[in-house]
Amino acid sequence: MKPRTRRGGGRPTIADVARLAGVGAITVSRALREPERVSETLRQQIQQAVEELGYVPDPNARALASARAEVFGVLVPSLTNAVFAEVVRGIYDSLSDGPFRVQLANTHYSGLEEERLLQLFLSQRPAALIVSGIDQTDTSRRLLETADCPVVQIMEIGPDPIDMMVGFSHLEGGRVATNHLIEAGCRRIGFLGARMDPRSQRRLAGYKAAMKAAGLFDPRLVTTTPVPSSVTLGRDLFRDALAKMPSLDGVFCNNDDIALGVIFECHRAAIAVPQTISVCGFNDLDMMQVAYPSVTSIRTHRYEIGRQAVGMAMAAIDGSRPENRIVDLGFELRRRESTDRQN
Repeated sequence: MKPRTRRGGGRPTIADVARLAGVGAITVSRALREPERVSETLRQQIQQAVEELGYVPDPNARALASARAEVFGVLVPSLTNAVFAEVVRGIYDSLSDGPFRVQLANTHYSGLEEERLLQLFLSQRPAALIVSGIDQTDTSRRLLETADCPVVQIMEIGPDPIDMMVGFSHLEGGRVATNHLIEAGCRRIGFLGARMDPRSQRRLAGYKAAMKAAGLFDPRLVTTTPVPSSVTLGRDLFRDALAKMPSLDGVFCNNDDIALGVIFECHRAAIAVPQTISVCGFNDLDMMQVAYPSVTSIRTHRYEIGRQAVGMAMAAIDGSRPENRIVDLGFELRRRESTDRQN
């Protein structure tokens, strides 16, 4: 190992060891405190750098010599939405056995709040940032582009990652769900959407693309609101949709709360599902399997998105940034009774 010149004088630091060993400072810290978590080859490489520099660990130093906190900053738009709860669980589970902690924040679907939280997180020099979505404001994007740590955007994919991203295409999910209803024999298919954040807008775009390709699109079939989603709202949106288009024979709901509200209203109004109207949701929460009838939905791999995001960030921290910066985990159409018109 060729010696490298350490910047400045005085006592060697973990940063000096990391530069000489050709790894990240966090990897050195892990090797010294939890050697069993580092390969034998890497331990020897780091130990050689330690001996060459005469580095002596400071038992009172809790932060890395690079002044970086052992914290993963995680920003999600909701802490009550089960979709994001699964993502967060994947993140926590992936970090539970190591030295890193999670600092979790709720942006409340607000771009300005995301900017404020990013400024706060970055002032604390986190080891990595995991941020929901790809629609950051210009200010947030600049903050993330200049962040001195790995950044992983989650829950979506797009052509221009800030650093790394893992998720799936909401547009394709909307297209697949709508095509499934068309293939099931539906022709007057409504779209019901709440909140209509950018992810929901892309699901709507997928719905429109499929309907236009089939020559079935009618603007009256679209019923949306900026109000946050709920089962009760699903019932109300369905009533509004039927008022505009009484001959509705299918609905694609932009999430499962809305779909469940449709199912309840169909029971109340004695509308047969799927014989009279077919229903498809999005995200495939557990309740879709046990509803009556069981509800077809687009299954998204939320827990795995959380785990993959941590894995990508950890690889970058360890100096082996993934070659593939965009990971598409895709989705699955779970066909159930609510769209099965064959029975």
